[in-house]
Amino acid sequence: MKKPWGGRFTEKTSEIVEAFTESISYDRRLWRYDIEGSIAHATMLAKQGIIPRKDAAAIVRGLKEIASEIGSGRFRFNPALEDVHMNIEAALVRKIGAAGRRLHTARSRNDQVALDLRLYLRDETEHIISSIKGLQKTLVKVCGRYPRTIMPGYTHTQRAQPVLLAHHLLAYAEMFQRDRERFADSLARINVLPLGACAMAGTSLPIDRHYVAKLLGFRLVASNSIDAVSDRDFALEFLSCASIAMMHLSRLAEELVLWSTEEFGLIEISDRYTTGSSIMPQKKNPDVAELIRGKTGKVYGNLVSLLALMKGLPLSYNRDMQEDKPSVFDAADTLKSCLNIMQAMLPEVRFNADRMEATADKGYSTATDLAEYLVRKGVPFREAHEITGKVVLHCISQKKGLQSLELKELRSFSSHFGKDVFASLGVAQSVSSRRSYGGTAPAEVKKQIARFRKLLS
Repeated sequence: MKKPWGGRFTEKTSEIVEAFTESISYDRRLWRYDIEGSIAHATMLAKQGIIPRKDAAAIVRGLKEIASEIGSGRFRFNPALEDVHMNIEAALVRKIGAAGRRLHTARSRNDQVALDLRLYLRDETEHIISSIKGLQKTLVKVCGRYPRTIMPGYTHTQRAQPVLLAHHLLAYAEMFQRDRERFADSLARINVLPLGACAMAGTSLPIDRHYVAKLLGFRLVASNSIDAVSDRDFALEFLSCASIAMMHLSRLAEELVLWSTEEFGLIEISDRYTTGSSIMPQKKNPDVAELIRGKTGKVYGNLVSLLALMKGLPLSYNRDMQEDKPSVFDAADTLKSCLNIMQAMLPEVRFNADRMEATADKGYSTATDLAEYLVRKGVPFREAHEITGKVVLHCISQKKGLQSLELKELRSFSSHFGKDVFASLGVAQSVSSRRSYGGTAPAEVKKQIARFRKLLS
């Protein structure tokens, strides 16, 4: 097949080269953006008098027909034409004749692919922001179902202090809020028009890049033509945002896996989001959560892959950059699927409130409350910390809980202990006392839930 760039060549491209260099197998998903950009480009060329208006009208009409054919599955992509851009252009020439050959005036595949990828990522980023918001809403709804359920809080995977389950889940809502903000902020770098940079040096033809930017809804026009075609920072930023969001999903998934074990026994995941064993009939495995955790590594790999691809490239465009798209496409697809399935799974997780509260009351989890009791009595915190540590050591040796101690035992460690100390040692009292801003007290958590409801409305 004759290549659009074949004028300088005297031999046919090797078949193995065609197979090696094609990208149509994956970049065909950019067809909608390629056509959108081409319509704007043709409209601008006609406005500037660079091509006849009747040819531009034929181009636009032909591109819309091609879009309809692709959308309905009637279009056949040809690997010999390498990529989505040349497939669409070749189809346009077949459809409308010589007028179609005018479309590529004042542009190159270098700026064209950068445009398509930016248009794609703009849409994907907006969809991801919406999906994250949906997951946050789900988290807030689950918190509303368990407003006063107490659970053990952990540090170092050791029981630390009692907290509200809602407070724990809202920590994830905070993480996902930062993800939303990161993705929203990244749109500023995505939403820059590269088209008109051509191969890398611009053009001598009187194009109007700002008009194209207006037609396509771009906030800015790339101000350096070399950077416009060689920049993939916007894709790297997307992959970075995606990696951080996947890390947050993975942490949540990891807790669901741990909490669903017999050892923790804090939750039960619905049968609809678990699987069984091919050999052990009793098994109920949290495979969905495990796969979210596993797919996180794949998204990290996509980020590292593109970083490695870009790190040694001289300016400006290089064919290496063709390999950016699989990483971006895979990360976008993976993140969206993980967000959607986590949002569907969470409402069907049953939290074992009795087990949570019973577990929260073990491991001397209110020892910090005992130390803070002494601080309120005027004891310096470091001294109070040491006294409380000795009390805990005594409890361990006597196989007692803090609440089962008698006042005379406590007073053997410090004369500051009074009868009112026992009001500080229950998990409910501990949780209720933590009224500092952002703390786990029910009143504070209620404010946090209200803030998110307002934020997500």
